[in-house]
Amino acid sequence: MNNEITVKAIFLSIGLSIVLSAAMAYLGLYAGMTISASIPAAIMSMGILRLFKNSNILENNIVQTAASAGESLAAGVIFTIPALLLIGYWESVDYWEVTKIAMVGGVLGALFTVPLRRALILKAKLRFPEGVATAKVLETGHESDPEKSKDSLKMIGLSALVGGIVKLGDLAFGIWSSAIGGAKVIGGAIFGMGSSLSPSLISVGYIVGRNIGILAFSGGLISWAVAIPIYSYMNGYEGSAWDAAGTIWNTKIRYLGVGAMVVGGIWSIMQLAKPLIESISLSLKTLQEDSDNIALEERDLPINYVFIGVLALLVPMCLTYFSIIPSWGSAIILSLIMCVFGFLFSAVAAYMAGVVGSSNNPISGVTIATILFSSLLIVTFFSTGSSEGAAAAILIGSVVCCAAAIGGDNLQDLKTGNIVGATPWKQQLMQLVGVVSAAMSLGIVLILLHEAYGIGGPDLPAPQAVLMTNVAKGVFAGDLEWAMIYAGAVIGVLIILLDQYQLKRGSDFRVPILAVAIGIYLPIELTFPIFVGGMLNHYANKISSQKGKDNGLLIASGLITGEALMAIFIAIPLFFDKNYWPDYGLPSPLNDIVGIAILGCILVWLYRAASK
Repeated sequence: MNNEITVKAIFLSIGLSIVLSAAMAYLGLYAGMTISASIPAAIMSMGILRLFKNSNILENNIVQTAASAGESLAAGVIFTIPALLLIGYWESVDYWEVTKIAMVGGVLGALFTVPLRRALILKAKLRFPEGVATAKVLETGHESDPEKSKDSLKMIGLSALVGGIVKLGDLAFGIWSSAIGGAKVIGGAIFGMGSSLSPSLISVGYIVGRNIGILAFSGGLISWAVAIPIYSYMNGYEGSAWDAAGTIWNTKIRYLGVGAMVVGGIWSIMQLAKPLIESISLSLKTLQEDSDNIALEERDLPINYVFIGVLALLVPMCLTYFSIIPSWGSAIILSLIMCVFGFLFSAVAAYMAGVVGSSNNPISGVTIATILFSSLLIVTFFSTGSSEGAAAAILIGSVVCCAAAIGGDNLQDLKTGNIVGATPWKQQLMQLVGVVSAAMSLGIVLILLHEAYGIGGPDLPAPQAVLMTNVAKGVFAGDLEWAMIYAGAVIGVLIILLDQYQLKRGSDFRVPILAVAIGIYLPIELTFPIFVGGMLNHYANKISSQKGKDNGLLIASGLITGEALMAIFIAIPLFFDKNYWPDYGLPSPLNDIVGIAILGCILVWLYRAASK
């Protein structure tokens, strides 16, 4: 029998979890979204494990299970915890608080999804597209010539080097532009368009594919080609057209995305009610069965251990809430609210990962819904200051966000394990190892990035955390853009109706509400390159003669990893000296031309590699 959990697998899991969590922390703070790291983790671990004798597919699967948990936890952390800085509750990043929140949220997410495996993977038979793709990578790597695996690893290494060099020239030395954009006034209405020149965003689009790329960009067009022109025409504007468009979007229009994401989160819960009840019922039945009668590949962590773990994790969070609102009754109530939302939204994320993949995990929508509801509850029933109340709401959202992120990742990895014949409880155990390792390193990464670039600043805009901040502060200040949120909710309902129409007619092109809502919320400079990457994937794969191996996926994964890790490397000396890196910026418009040319070369390289 092949070994699954080995000493080398544990150490490799911890190392890759830390590296991938650091890379995705930067990407999420920069771009507002992350991508699934299961496939990069599978390929990286495959290359390293080949250096040892007697490595096998189950051991490789265990490593990618733990390593991808780091990426998912990073998303949960950077989407919410920086908001504590932005509202002024923290003056600097608190390492121990970051570690505690990440660890509690991540472990809760892993525990919450234990009873969901049977319902979503075995009974509902959801697709889990990225889980299936990861299994394909593992099976291919362990059945084919070892030289092919080395070639794949070399391709990832080369693309990581390219992504790192591009980020060095852009971010450290400022040689060429990192983004281009402009706006024009037509009949008193502002029409704007822009694009980041980041290879990692093209790569994100390539990985999530054509449909999600189109939907995210469509959301951007709703903001920039419809809402901003209408608002500027009706209310006027000040300053240059491009600056005015940015101000209108930032202070008004992006709340359309908030409304749409709240509706999307609620809709996801409604879809999940029946499978959720069935999954809990199935898990409780297993307690009455003799474990000897359950096949090894069907054994989960015992559900009674899950309940004990959840109750134990409520204690540290109860103490945290008591430190903000000094009332044990309030602290217990807030902890229970966090637990209920965490369970519901972990299930939502797990279900959505099964339908559209964990790269499209709806944690933004569910977190916004959590923070909005928690803020309204606190401001209505608890006597507290606006700063403390907003901090409490964000802390509830932080744990829920981490739990939801891990929920989607956990079920995806369990789907991979189901295909390759892994033992579920061993995967669930290693998921906890990945969560703990990433939780202990993410605080250091946040401290480094904040000191170097300033979270919420132009180099690290942290769009999701800014949104969480504005929602929490807006509720307590009484100046939340409710009109825009209501309008966004109406748009969300219309998108859901369109998606149901597509489902009824059997179309392959679905319109998941949260993909469009994220596009409405994100800057157009981010959604356009994601759209380009998605279309590149579509056209390259249409003419690809090698369907079993996606070289484009390897290059895209490498570009993202290299760019993110280089940004962290650049941040290290800035921690000590803000002026460490000299400025070699080219004059305008040469800086724009060079930036476009470099990105164009990378696009051609990615297209040719993917279409071979």
